[in-house]
Amino acid sequence: MKEGFSDNFKTGIFIRELKNRFLCEVEIDSESVVCYVPSSCHLSNFLKLYKKEVILIPTATPKSRTPYALFAVPYKRSYIVLNTSMANRAIEVSIQRRLFSYLGKRKAVVKEYSVSGYKCDLYIKDTDTIIEVKSVISTDDRANFPTVYSERTLKQLKCLREILNSGGQVCFCIVSLHPYVKEIVINQDSDFYRELKQCLDLGMRLYGYTTRLNESGLKIEREIPVSFNVCWN
Repeated sequence: MKEGFSDNFKTGIFIRELKNRFLCEVEIDSESVVCYVPSSCHLSNFLKLYKKEVILIPTATPKSRTPYALFAVPYKRSYIVLNTSMANRAIEVSIQRRLFSYLGKRKAVVKEYSVSGYKCDLYIKDTDTIIEVKSVISTDDRANFPTVYSERTLKQLKCLREILNSGGQVCFCIVSLHPYVKEIVINQDSDFYRELKQCLDLGMRLYGYTTRLNESGLKIEREIPVSFNVCWN
């Protein structure tokens, strides 16, 4: 693959996550190698990776402690991307498609733009619209979101509520990092739902999407429904 994989990508066998949540042990060419985990949460919250083949790419910094970073794991006839920040990139490269026509004019889209002190994942200057992107990793057809409690996400929603109260426009996108999730389910008993609901009542738009990794990189494949339910698992 071109954009999705580096020309010198490696494969390895995943052994374990280390105490530092950004590090893991991978067997590469019969040797144990410490690799970077590009996720703010332990991957064990989402997947069972022990002894699974994983795709690795060289780390950007030549003198980095870790020569490789986890990128993806083969799953069915596609891949689950393990770099959670790739969800932002998938929205960015897909946002000009008709799938996102509900956003209106979107010729001027910028990354990490500050609005009232809030750093947006993406910002559409044409319509003064904030795009907040969250990723989900799940092998279930119905993916529960969020999988883990995040104080940072709750603080973000409170900031977005203030922006909405001031007349701002916000679109909240939840992105599956593989194409097989059919629905995203938000637990109504969660603190996340309570903060989200206040934003939705003020006009924030909520969408779910799946992605697919191919020779041109990770892109949004389709929209999927987002539902609200009491999650038992």
